[in-house]
Amino acid sequence: MAPITQLSQLDPNGTYSYADYLTWRLEESVELIKGKIIAMSPAPSRKHQSVSLNLSVSLGNHFKHKHCNVYVAPFDVKLYDRRKSLLQDREVFSVVQPDLCVICDKEKLTEQGCDGAPDWIIEILSPGNSQRELRLKFQLYQESAVTEYWIVHPYEQTLYQFVLDQNQKYQLHAMHPGDEIATPYLFPDLQIDLNDVFAE
Repeated sequence: MAPITQLSQLDPNGTYSYADYLTWRLEESVELIKGKIIAMSPAPSRKHQSVSLNLSVSLGNHFKHKHCNVYVAPFDVKLYDRRKSLLQDREVFSVVQPDLCVICDKEKLTEQGCDGAPDWIIEILSPGNSQRELRLKFQLYQESAVTEYWIVHPYEQTLYQFVLDQNQKYQLHAMHPGDEIATPYLFPDLQIDLNDVFAE
């Protein structure tokens, strides 16, 4: 069977697993959400890259010599219902590449990436992000029990901070404009100056 090197070789209405994903040799970056292919935006904008770098520096400095690890895209995160125990690659239908994620359970780390939900995910929006993609990821991260989820709007210079409640549903914990200090719910000793995050 010929290797998959172009998106046009795949059925946009098909359902694919992580095992399929591992065999592809695409030039484009894609994610799988519940078996469906989500083409990622082309190369991130300069503003996106600047915000990502600033956050990476802040998180990297904080978690250096601490128990948790910080990873930046591209980094595969396999997501599924943990109650169903560890699944085989062919039974996993969601793999995403968050802009940044923090993982404290080292047993989830593999050579390929993260096997299960990170503790904290940060997504930085680009003009190409669709409302559908945002909704799908919000639902996926909630269902997969990602405890804390930040959505960063570089152009609006705002940050939305969601935290799972006792019913495993996201609640808006805080909304920060770009001149405030943002503090992760999970890591209250970390203070992130958004003036620095949005500075270019």
